[in-house]
Amino acid sequence: MATMLYQGHGSYRFVLSDGTVVYLDPFAGEGYDLPADLILVTHEHFDHTEVDKMPHKEGCEIIRAADTHPSPAEYKTLSSHGVRITGVEACNKNHPINECVGFVLEFDGVTFYASGDTSMTEDMKSGKLAALGIDYAALPGDGYFNMDVKEASECAKLISATHTIPVHLVPVNPPVTPDQWFDEEKAEKLVAKGKIILHPGEELELKPTV
Repeated sequence: MATMLYQGHGSYRFVLSDGTVVYLDPFAGEGYDLPADLILVTHEHFDHTEVDKMPHKEGCEIIRAADTHPSPAEYKTLSSHGVRITGVEACNKNHPINECVGFVLEFDGVTFYASGDTSMTEDMKSGKLAALGIDYAALPGDGYFNMDVKEASECAKLISATHTIPVHLVPVNPPVTPDQWFDEEKAEKLVAKGKIILHPGEELELKPTV
């Protein structure tokens, strides 16, 4: 069974059932000791791009936004190390749509939506994401660089994932320090079916929806 380690902020690590190690938006927290098979970067802001924070296995692949979103109208699906990776819209006033993506990941029978930094998108409003039968959705809610938790709650309803995990709840701007990268009050205010609150350093077993 695959696991997700929430490292904090927008950073998390997956370990698949076969031992494949996947990092997404590496920056915050601990848990960078396992050598990476695959590293995913939703956009190029400093708090998502520390791709050398962990050791790399031979053949490690780094997939960035431009790899699944090479032109304004094109979103691609790639496969790497047993993970199917589909780029989807991610954008707001701080994150241009042509420079950012969310990733829909498929592995071990689980569909996981890593939204990246975003507010509500057309992919959410159109029902495109809901049609994918997402098991887990990770949504930001800092209310400064991204949507707030009220809008995130509206997005969660549109996405209709079995579980929703609030992430990226604090804007990383000085004088914010690493011990302040999680906001319990915002996490509690997110309204979503099957909500799971993960604190930095906590791990979750990922199970397909029955």
